[in-house]
Amino acid sequence: MTLPEELRTAAYLQFLYAHISPHKASLFEEKVAHRTRHLCVVLENIHQSHNASAVLRSCDCFGVQDVHVIESEQQFSTVNEISLGSSRWLSLHRYDGTNATADAAARLKAKGYALWATSPHQNDLCLEELPVDQPIALLMGTEKEGLSAESLALADGYLRIPMVGFTESLNISVAAAVSMHHLVWKLKQSQKEWQLSAHEQLELKIQWAEQVTRRASFMRQRFLDSLRQ
Repeated sequence: MTLPEELRTAAYLQFLYAHISPHKASLFEEKVAHRTRHLCVVLENIHQSHNASAVLRSCDCFGVQDVHVIESEQQFSTVNEISLGSSRWLSLHRYDGTNATADAAARLKAKGYALWATSPHQNDLCLEELPVDQPIALLMGTEKEGLSAESLALADGYLRIPMVGFTESLNISVAAAVSMHHLVWKLKQSQKEWQLSAHEQLELKIQWAEQVTRRASFMRQRFLDSLRQ
């Protein structure tokens, strides 16, 4: 969601805060400091809603703000009992149609992301070895088919999670959680500026506050009317 310029202000945020509980406002101030866009997740044609829901929940838990959803073959759906409403706090970017994968890759690369396909490959890199100096987009496909050939061709590199058991793969939601936990930890140990900018934090807090009020259009208009008085 893109807010009009006149609503992207600290004054509007304080206006919204006056209409929600102090506890909620305090939570927003606390949680936004842990959000990052240096790492994002890309989900390609995830057809199992419980897996999609679990990934969103993990993104919220680890502070990964952006999830890019490719729906060229499967429609993305979630189960609220598993996601626990986590999509409310995340920024979902959806791509559909025959060019969905290419469109997502082009958008992310234009923003400076390196696309890492979570798929075993001859020239893959172990999760612990993945550098965090450049923004990272984790590409994840279905458990059965994995990522599409197009995604693998567009990827800048291939990533594997080291395993020593008899079963050689993790559930997609588990793989996503393991990867995010390690990379977020690595980011916080680095010298990279992994947090959202002050402007991004302000916009996100406004979006969260509007979610809680459930009357975004009404609240926007009330605030704009107050400016004219």
